[in-house]
Amino acid sequence: MVRGKVIIFSAPSGSGKSTIINYLLQQQLNLAFSISATTRPPRGEEKNGVEYFFLSPDEFQERISKGDLLEYEEVYTGRFYGTLKSQVEKQLEIGENVVFDVDVKGGCNIKKHYGDRALSIFIQPPSIEELQKRLESRATDTAEMIQKRIDKASFELSFAPQYDVVITNDQLEKAEAETLEAVKTFLEK
Repeated sequence: MVRGKVIIFSAPSGSGKSTIINYLLQQQLNLAFSISATTRPPRGEEKNGVEYFFLSPDEFQERISKGDLLEYEEVYTGRFYGTLKSQVEKQLEIGENVVFDVDVKGGCNIKKHYGDRALSIFIQPPSIEELQKRLESRATDTAEMIQKRIDKASFELSFAPQYDVVITNDQLEKAEAETLEAVKTFLEK
């Protein structure tokens, strides 16, 4: 069995990263989502072990102290996200190419851990103004949360040069095609 590879995606919230990842998952590339752990509560119809592993803050801290996480970050005060090592290793061992949807620090940590067996892709919006419009049109966050996401986006954008590939999502179909080409090229190596 050929061991799988790692594909890392990071982007400011509202950049279209999830849409692009969902497009890739439909492309017959043997991609499987890495399911992150988080301390945030489920949204809408999210289910534990499907979109995320929902952990209490105490459970998350215990996983950190045991060294069970490949990466983790306190994204907002009291709001942790991270990746369980055991789950990723299981997926790689059975030959799946594991897709990560992580924040910029987590993305850099995973890339450092897997080196050439990982491709890191940064999806960026055409501008901060466009990003704000996208976040407002989603109507899933309060005005205060949108402002926090916009403030965080400037910080996240500073990490783009550390990624193997940077894709500007100014036109979705073009961004999807560019991302697909980069991933196919990486998987064929």
